[in-house]
Amino acid sequence: MTTSSHTVEGHYLTPEQLQIGLFIHLDMHWMDHPFALGSFKIKSAEQIATLRQLGLNRIRYSPEQSDCDPLPLAVGTSEAEPTPIAEPDPELLARLAAKRAAQEQAERRRALLQACERDFTQAAQVVRQINKQIYARPKEIAAEAGQLVGRMLDSLLAESDIALQLMNDKAASEDLYFHSLNVSVLALLLARAIGLPREQLHELGVATLLHDVGKTRIPDRVLLKTESLTLAERKLVAQHCEWSVEAAQAAGLSQRIRNIILQHHELADGSGYPQKLKLDAIDPLARILAIVNYYDNLCNRINPIESLTPHEALAQMFAQHRQQFDPQQLGIFVRCMGVYPPGSVVQLSNELYAMVVSVNTSRPLKPTVLVHDPDAPREDPHIINLENESGLNISKSLKVAQLPRSAADYLSPRKRTTYFFRPNDEG
Repeated sequence: MTTSSHTVEGHYLTPEQLQIGLFIHLDMHWMDHPFALGSFKIKSAEQIATLRQLGLNRIRYSPEQSDCDPLPLAVGTSEAEPTPIAEPDPELLARLAAKRAAQEQAERRRALLQACERDFTQAAQVVRQINKQIYARPKEIAAEAGQLVGRMLDSLLAESDIALQLMNDKAASEDLYFHSLNVSVLALLLARAIGLPREQLHELGVATLLHDVGKTRIPDRVLLKTESLTLAERKLVAQHCEWSVEAAQAAGLSQRIRNIILQHHELADGSGYPQKLKLDAIDPLARILAIVNYYDNLCNRINPIESLTPHEALAQMFAQHRQQFDPQQLGIFVRCMGVYPPGSVVQLSNELYAMVVSVNTSRPLKPTVLVHDPDAPREDPHIINLENESGLNISKSLKVAQLPRSAADYLSPRKRTTYFFRPNDEG
């Protein structure tokens, strides 16, 4: 008969009772063991060997999360007998050292994230001014937009590796401002990946910041309407392209910037507006703006319930709307964002839930994730770079509604998917 102990704190077993399929909890500091998480299901004999080298007398486990019972105690063995502590294995020591190095890297990542949040907040303030004062002070506001784009390009082009970072939620009333900034970030990343020169990136960046300023002339009752628009309302909303161009012209911006703004709703198959242009007639920079604008609108609907996850948005664009975009640019965009862009809710191969918080745009298949680990406090969660975890990967993408309540509360998926870029901490 299998023997394990049960106290008010939980179920326990001895290291000798470990076997594959048990879900265990290591009640020790995260830095004192070599595993990525403190709670996990045992999947290999190697994990068991490592656990037995930790010198623990007992290990907590969850019967309801396990696939099997603990092994029975050997005859004549008492649960109270301490487990002899083996000499530390050199491989174990190496893994602990690697984990400490990873912790130091996490500290660097936090510093980079703080700087990223500061830059994002400053950029958002400029975008807010652009939308509020473009008609009152067009030339001054255009100059401020150009200066902001210049600072963004200084950061973007100074690093060989760039991480796309998920930012915190902002007030819903400021959606228009953050849409413009989001689109600018994504457009510049895509243009950089395509290999365009700085001059063209600058023109594209200014156009993205101003592409929707014409919407400030549309009443909120239409702009924020969650029901289907009437034909008259759709025509009114479509006018924002021309109104944005008027603002850009008053600001003295170049013809090319005005063309990019005018064409940002044109689609390669001729189904867009206002001129129903086809691919070859659309400015290549406007094609970039059309892709990222469409993506952001899928992720951030007026009614949040209708928003797609970033993973769903990319999949839908590629599978259902591919003919509407420049195929080469769309392919590069998908490669930059990865299969699971920041903001995607996923399940890992160890069955834990997580949210993607950043991707290295050069190597996006192994993103950084915030893991739902009940043993880690929410104010100091486990953030794991999957590039450093050879045995851990993403098994599938999930809708937020598929998350258990505890995981949803812990991960707190964003109502809006908002991005900014920062230097990659792996560099």
